[in-house]
Amino acid sequence: MMEEFFKVPEVPSGEFEVPAMPLRDMVLFPTMVVPLFVGRDFSVKAVETALKRDRLIFMVLQKEKGTEEPAKDHIYRVGVIAHVIRATPLEEGKLKILVQGIKRAYLKDYYKREDHYWALVEPIEEVELKELSKEDRAYMSSVKELLDRAVSLGKQIIPDLLFVVKDLEEPGKLADLVASISDIKSQDAQKILETLDPMERLKLVHQHLSNEVGILEVQTKIRNVARERIEKEQREYFLRQQLRAIQEELGESDEKKEEIENYRKKLKSLKLSKETYEEIEKQIKRLERMHPESAEAGVIRTWLDWVLELPWNKRTKDRYHLDRVRAILDRDHYNLEKVKERIIEYLATKKLTKGKSSAVQILCFVGPPGVGKTSLGKSIAEAIDKKFVRISLGGIRDEAEIRGHRRTYVGAMPGRIIQAIKQAGTKNPLIILDEVDKISVSFQGDPAAALLEVLDPEQNKNFMDLYIGLPFDLSEVFFICTANRTDTIPRPLLDRMEIIQLSGYSEEEKVFIAKNHLLPKLLPMHGFKKEEVIFSDEAILDVIRGYTRESGVRNLQRHLGTILRKLALKKLRGEKPPFEVKDVKSFLGVSKRFTDREETPMVGLAVGLAWTEVGGEIMFIEATKFKGKGNLILTGSLGDVMKESAQAALSYIKSKAEEYGINPEEFSNWDIHVHVPEGAVPKDGPSAGITIATAIFSLLTNTPVRPDIAMTGEVTLRGRVLPVGGLKEKILAAKRAGIYEVILPEKNKEEVLEELPAYVREKMTFHFVKDLDQVFELALVREEVKKDGDH
Repeated sequence: MMEEFFKVPEVPSGEFEVPAMPLRDMVLFPTMVVPLFVGRDFSVKAVETALKRDRLIFMVLQKEKGTEEPAKDHIYRVGVIAHVIRATPLEEGKLKILVQGIKRAYLKDYYKREDHYWALVEPIEEVELKELSKEDRAYMSSVKELLDRAVSLGKQIIPDLLFVVKDLEEPGKLADLVASISDIKSQDAQKILETLDPMERLKLVHQHLSNEVGILEVQTKIRNVARERIEKEQREYFLRQQLRAIQEELGESDEKKEEIENYRKKLKSLKLSKETYEEIEKQIKRLERMHPESAEAGVIRTWLDWVLELPWNKRTKDRYHLDRVRAILDRDHYNLEKVKERIIEYLATKKLTKGKSSAVQILCFVGPPGVGKTSLGKSIAEAIDKKFVRISLGGIRDEAEIRGHRRTYVGAMPGRIIQAIKQAGTKNPLIILDEVDKISVSFQGDPAAALLEVLDPEQNKNFMDLYIGLPFDLSEVFFICTANRTDTIPRPLLDRMEIIQLSGYSEEEKVFIAKNHLLPKLLPMHGFKKEEVIFSDEAILDVIRGYTRESGVRNLQRHLGTILRKLALKKLRGEKPPFEVKDVKSFLGVSKRFTDREETPMVGLAVGLAWTEVGGEIMFIEATKFKGKGNLILTGSLGDVMKESAQAALSYIKSKAEEYGINPEEFSNWDIHVHVPEGAVPKDGPSAGITIATAIFSLLTNTPVRPDIAMTGEVTLRGRVLPVGGLKEKILAAKRAGIYEVILPEKNKEEVLEELPAYVREKMTFHFVKDLDQVFELALVREEVKKDGDH
């Protein structure tokens, strides 16, 4: 039922009683006309009572929105006397009403009677300003401008209402009207309602309207950006559709569609685990949804190319025919009997376990350069029909070189292990990890630690390259490491390796290798047939003795190549082969090496033996004395351990001075200087102990040392000679220098006699000693050492 429209009734002056209607979350302002839905029973009764009386009702905000039946403490003390213009019944006894605020009023009392609330109110008269200051007018103008700005930014306001606002010149009424149409929280609106001073009220409204305009500006900016983006995407979509239509008219295939189909075909051809298959399929779907020219599409495309090219299931069939393996090793490498036996044993275990034994550790060939470590790996790969790949680890300092870069980085790539697998094209190749002792550590990580996951059979079944991001099985890969020394290999990495020592070659071995391995390979490389160049054994020996100083044969190969190049030039100039090589000096120039040893005995000069990364070396140790205060001076490129050996040697001789006939006072009056010539090669270790002791003893007793005997051994403060390592290298170094007598520690006797080749043992004389007295007896040029007592 529609109620008849009434004129605004007069509000009584002074206190009077009127039906009350608490509002949940809305503030009614004077002059404001709003529709309301009335649902609570007591509010419906209050409206009905007002309609029966003078249509006046008191509307006031309740403090808590959720309070169903608010008492006096639950409502504010200032509300608005309103006029119920009309009321329309709705379903379930609810009403829809149209009300207009008339005047503010204080709440004097509030109580419930006849099923609804009543209020005792006192109307508040509006404060009138007689004159407006410039600031007041500025505020009024600013509020009107802000309202216009809000409308231009999309705020919905009835146009007629804007005209009313522009014509208003009373600050209080302007504040009430603008507050009624602004987006203000109910608590803030109540504060504006309770502000009776017109200008203060207008200032509050100005502040809230400014905030609202600011929010509208940000929203408009966001909408504009979103619209521009949508328009751009729609434009690109439209152009792509046009391009597709043009391609179809020209009969050209959709390259993107073809690319995706190719990826899916490759994926279906691989036998992968469920998780791996789903991840690759997910990335293909992502690529399918992307624009083909986007940067991310390029990253995914590169990743897919890598992943789908990996040999997830492709493998070669291993042929563990041990007789064939032995024949190929003998063909490619001379001697190295123990090394070959160890390789055969290793492969026998592999054969019995079908290549899957985790008990078989990683082989690591350790030895000087040029002794055939890498070529041994090649021979093994050929013998068992595996693909061969070499990875050089020398100088690597970035962990990502092993484990790959994360895909988020620019220029990301898989690590060297995965690259080697892809290069091999099978998941069970033979991979040589060269120079594993030269890995560096930096702020970019520890590559050696990353290698643990690669080489550990318990971990490498699910090796995770950071770029690939999918587990790859490395358990079928045959890894072989090479190194020049073991002390620089990190201990956890060394623990997973089977160390196989490759010693240097003797002169006889080098001659055989040159004739049967190096020259057959070098002659065709330089344009000669086998019978066109004849090298005598003496010529090869001259090259070995005069121009190379190494344990391996790399420099020997280089010098033989030099001779062949000069012969090739002669052949081109018309000289006819065969060429017989006898005088190597005419090809290689003056010998690069001088006589290694002195021919006459000298006081204070002893010959020692040292081990270096490039093999064995003879080492001269000189000692001299001069007036001083008993200091020991050490020069040459010596390490800390070698300096300590010198101190220990001198201390032992001091402790036995009287027994050796040395005046103890000499130690206080003389400085002793020990020097190691050719100190450019850093030498360290305790093995020079007995050599230093011999040089100092020779100096103090003025007894010459034999130049035709070399020695090695660690010395203690009690004069005992302790065992040392690298003996084969050292003995071969002495033999190369023409020294055929060697003093060695007694405890190294079994090792020397077992490991040295027979033809080396036959030409050498070994003296195995327990203490320094025996060393002095053998090394000094006299019948016996004079002593005052027994030792």
